[in-house]
Amino acid sequence: MSSFVTEVLASSGKLEKEDLSSKISKMSRKIEDTKEEVCGMINKRYSDFLPSLQASEDLMVQVDEVSKEMDDLKDFIETEVQLNIDSAVAEYTKLKLQLEKNTIIITILGHLKDFHNAMEKFNKALQEKKYVDAAKQLKSARASVESLKGCKTMQLPIISTLSSELTVQKENLMYHLGDEWKRLIIWKLPSLKGPAGMDSFLKVELCLCLSPEKDSEPEPPAVLCSVLQALAIQGDLQHKIKLFSQVLLKYMLKPVVMHPFLSVLVSEQQGKGIVLTFEQLKGSQKERAAPSQVYSKLLLLLKTLHSNLLNVTINDKKLSTIFGELIWEELSRCIIHECLLYSIPTNSSQLEKYNIVIMETEEFETALKEMEFLPGESTDLLKYARDVNCHFASKKCKDVIVAARKLMTSELHNTIKVTPESKLRLSKLPVPESCSLVKQEAPSEPAATPLENASQLSAWSMCLPACRVSESVQQLMELALNTLGEAIKSSAQCASQLFFTVRNIFQLFYDVVPTYHKENLLKFPHLAAIQHNNCMYLAHHLLTLGHHFRPHLPQPLSQGVVTFVDMVPGFRKLGAQCFLTQLNIQRAELLERLSTAQNFCNLDDPDNYTAASKAVRQVIHQLKQLGTVWQDVLPVGIYCKAMGTLLNTAIMEIIAKIMILEDISSEDGEHLHTLCQTVIDEGPLVFVPLTDEHKNKKYQEEVPLYVKKWNTFKELVIILRANLQEIVDRWADSKGPLALEFTSTEVKSLIRALFQNTERRALAMTKIK
Repeated sequence: MSSFVTEVLASSGKLEKEDLSSKISKMSRKIEDTKEEVCGMINKRYSDFLPSLQASEDLMVQVDEVSKEMDDLKDFIETEVQLNIDSAVAEYTKLKLQLEKNTIIITILGHLKDFHNAMEKFNKALQEKKYVDAAKQLKSARASVESLKGCKTMQLPIISTLSSELTVQKENLMYHLGDEWKRLIIWKLPSLKGPAGMDSFLKVELCLCLSPEKDSEPEPPAVLCSVLQALAIQGDLQHKIKLFSQVLLKYMLKPVVMHPFLSVLVSEQQGKGIVLTFEQLKGSQKERAAPSQVYSKLLLLLKTLHSNLLNVTINDKKLSTIFGELIWEELSRCIIHECLLYSIPTNSSQLEKYNIVIMETEEFETALKEMEFLPGESTDLLKYARDVNCHFASKKCKDVIVAARKLMTSELHNTIKVTPESKLRLSKLPVPESCSLVKQEAPSEPAATPLENASQLSAWSMCLPACRVSESVQQLMELALNTLGEAIKSSAQCASQLFFTVRNIFQLFYDVVPTYHKENLLKFPHLAAIQHNNCMYLAHHLLTLGHHFRPHLPQPLSQGVVTFVDMVPGFRKLGAQCFLTQLNIQRAELLERLSTAQNFCNLDDPDNYTAASKAVRQVIHQLKQLGTVWQDVLPVGIYCKAMGTLLNTAIMEIIAKIMILEDISSEDGEHLHTLCQTVIDEGPLVFVPLTDEHKNKKYQEEVPLYVKKWNTFKELVIILRANLQEIVDRWADSKGPLALEFTSTEVKSLIRALFQNTERRALAMTKIK
């Protein structure tokens, strides 16, 4: 077989008659022969030592000839053969390119053939309602078009035409699949324009037409599987199931959870198949359905859907699993917020019964897992049900805060009477273990006999004085007590939440009530007094509230500082500030009324006397009104101090106005005496802290204890009618009752104003030292 060079030269047509290969072969043989002869000659020459000069010369000539032939052959190869090789390579490359082009054309023709065959099979399968085969053929045709688009060496105008045809046929397939879906799944929904009430849900109907209409048609499950698999091949199954799940959630699943009056009705109707509807439960007045009712209704719905629609495997995955992934998050959230949240107990005694709800939730999820709606791991629904203690605490705290705020924003004037004998209704608490152990270990000792002369505290020393407080405040205190009672029966975490919620209640009262009732507290003295009592009432009970409950609370609360004592000063200050603000308002009104008395001068003028008399009468009337308003509301001590302070303010103002008068005529003195005597006579009558008039006399007789300037005022009234000698006698060398109330300068000033400048006046003034 000839060499590659020979073949190239042969294909070019330039090889001579004698084959180049044969020449080279002959030349090789000549060289071998010459080599043998040279070797033989050298052996003879140097081995046998035979004279062979002539033979050597002949050999040298022969070698020269062979070398010349080699040089000629080499020159021939370098000139002629090399040129022929380059020409052959170029021609080969051209042929290769032509071959590749032909191969691409053949490939494109193959793809076009495949597309045509696929479309033919697609049309046939679609006519025969073999939707899976049609979807596969359409997918194969799409792959052929994608392969054609991958041929970058050529731009075929037909590709856009094929793509358009592919889109049209896909829409055609989707139309047929959608038509089959609508025939199998039929919704009847209420009008969107109508009201979303109970009647609208009763109009909802879902028909699963899974019974064959004709004997010749395939069984509905096969049609359903065919439609679903075709949708999966087309990539639209997820979208179709998502739309179905959204409608099912809105019109069936969520209404079942949210409305207890709805009942699920499953029926099989001739020509329709399985029909799911709602019916109204008679006599259902509950606002929220129990978890067991909700679970049973949901399982009835989902089991019906599973057995008739969702029990189909698509691409190694159950349709129920796909459906569960789409609806479970929203459905579980709806169950939690619309059902389980309202089933959380409001009392710790009901927590044990809630285990039934936890068990029902587990059974509900187990049933869903058996139908492959849920994965195997635990879900948020069951986790929420198991965390009932935390939810109970949160719900209890929220309800307590809401109830407390409602009480704080209620009217303050609805009051109840509290007395030293009044007791809070405390629940009976168990004896702490530490206390019982101490009692058992402690030896019995004889009771210590009290010392005969030891001073004993009064039985009412630590009791709240009789007064009136708002009914809402007493209810607030009872709410706090009940909440702490719940904390005793709860876990440590729950107890901590409840304890700090109680503290938040009182802090909320401190912040909310003064702001919410601000205008009324400034406007109505009655409410200011009640608010004062409310604050003192809360402060009184906060002193011992923590001490009462601390030993019974779970650890670490029982070992810590569970107290409300730190809040006591704030409440006392709040109540005092509220009442002092009202006292300042009343004091300002008293001074304003007295400002219309024309400074009690020139009372011989009828107009001036009338104005002064009116001012005094208004002051007395205001004080009597306040006495009536605060009667039986304030504690007696606070009442007397408040009325005494206001009366003392009025008296001090009258005294100050009289003391600055420089000239008091006898008529003016009589008028002033009359006005001041009115205050002395009627002033004590404003002290009516109790509804029993006979008991008020005691406090009316003790006016000097509450009105600091009462005796001063009485001395002034005496001076207004006394003569010089009486004044000197009452001074009694700075030892008489007059000297106890006035200074010598003040007495001399009064003498100058009341009496004319005579020797007797001068003599009397010398005795005032």
